[in-house]
Amino acid sequence: MDLILWRHAQAADALSGHSDLERELTAKGRRQAERVAAWLQRHLPSDAVVLASPARRTVQTVQALDRDYRTDEALGPERDAHDLLAAVGWPKAGGTVLVVGHQPTLGRVAASLLAGVEQPWSVRKGALWWLRQRRRAGSRETVLLAVHDADGVP
Repeated sequence: MDLILWRHAQAADALSGHSDLERELTAKGRRQAERVAAWLQRHLPSDAVVLASPARRTVQTVQALDRDYRTDEALGPERDAHDLLAAVGWPKAGGTVLVVGHQPTLGRVAASLLAGVEQPWSVRKGALWWLRQRRRAGSRETVLLAVHDADGVP
């Protein structure tokens, strides 16, 4: 199974009296989402499942990809790594799943899968991490296939 963790692009601060879920992408955030979406359009399998948090900023980020997607409450900003992994069926679902979500959850998922311990790793705004679970010598391992930064920073 491949799991792609895509952090929403840069978003404006919450306006007074508005929910965190209503935050929108900034102009820079829209450019970040378009750059990463262009990269994904070249690399993402056509049968990939695309999921997003219901927050406006994640929906705006995934819309740059111009593919069918669905939102899932389990990917919201207040949810944890366990919720995300359960929502995507890791590692048994198979295929490729792209998740557009939030920090610190995405960093904690990456740490858990790559280091075996949930830690507060940072995923930059708009960036994605592509992970793969595979069998090797009779055991499962997770490998990092790609990291793509929305601002072109290695």
